[in-house]
Amino acid sequence: MQQITVEELKTRMDAGEKLNIIDVREANEYADFNIGAKLIPLGKIMGMQLEELEDMKEEEIIIHCHAGSRSMKACLMLETAGFTNVKNVTGGLTAWVARFGR
Repeated sequence: MQQITVEELKTRMDAGEKLNIIDVREANEYADFNIGAKLIPLGKIMGMQLEELEDMKEEEIIIHCHAGSRSMKACLMLETAGFTNVKNVTGGLTAWVARFGR
């Protein structure tokens, strides 16, 4: 599984790159604070409900959660399902907030 730091992610976001960023936290966590990623809770990915992602099988998908554990599970599940370019955000939003604030 590949990793991406919050610094690398923010640089790419600030540069205006079209990125596939997936937030695997729960809806209430997303409502509290998010960085504009698409919300697909981990439970959907673990349940192989991947319809929203099927078109991205060959594309880069960047996955984050609160601290990095759930996103790591999501990355492993997607790799098992044949996704070829998934990246886990190291430290998740905890690292993001520590580095950039809310």
